[in-house]
Amino acid sequence: MQLTEYLRKRLETRKILLMTHAVVGYPSLEDNWAMLEAMGEADVDVVELQMPFSEPTADGPLFVKANQEALRNGTKLQDYFKLMQRASESFEFPVLMMGYCNTAFTMGFQVFCENVSRHGGKGFIIPDLPFEECGQLFDHSLEFGLDPIMLCTPTNKEERLRKICSHGRGFIYCVARKGVTGESTVLEQSTEDFLLQCRQFTDLPLALGFGLSKPEELHMLQGKAEIAIVGTALLKTWENDGESAFKRHLNSLADARA
Repeated sequence: MQLTEYLRKRLETRKILLMTHAVVGYPSLEDNWAMLEAMGEADVDVVELQMPFSEPTADGPLFVKANQEALRNGTKLQDYFKLMQRASESFEFPVLMMGYCNTAFTMGFQVFCENVSRHGGKGFIIPDLPFEECGQLFDHSLEFGLDPIMLCTPTNKEERLRKICSHGRGFIYCVARKGVTGESTVLEQSTEDFLLQCRQFTDLPLALGFGLSKPEELHMLQGKAEIAIVGTALLKTWENDGESAFKRHLNSLADARA
């Protein structure tokens, strides 16, 4: 089943979907698996697995630390793809690769897409690659049946939003505010206006990310976006309060989809 079709099927019984995130290798690969098991138990709708990188420019302080620690722990590409394959074979949710262009470029775009597909990934999110530079990567993504997830930001002009959305597949990732991940986001009228603007240019599901953390925010987004993305807040809960608190936080978000 293609990603967009899968998402629309899930939306038949849920008012909004939940996408979560893990930085592979942080705090450890064992912890990653415990997180993924909790996500499976909560019936999370989509998961993005971040391939650690030394300069994660779209990420805030916690994810920057997580990337650096994962690399310091010795996390290799083979560890990443092994975890991706294990997750894709073990859980119902589709797995997306999230990372930075240097990794894909160094591997070679064809080899990169082949590896993501072969290990069960359904698509990829590369926030530092502008759509003008996506041509070859897009060609190979089609070859291997992957969806390149495009990012729209509030700083994009209308014509650029139109072009970005026209290149999207799977869903469109709408960035809730200027800046990097991790800072709290206040859902204001400007956020709703931005989502409405993106909606003009695509019929793909819209996902909102950067700074979401609470069940109330999922309730507020119902009818405005199809997917809520929660990453930093869950990792922060894991770090501060441990696995049990992580599961409670995750389940509270999952329950807010009804």
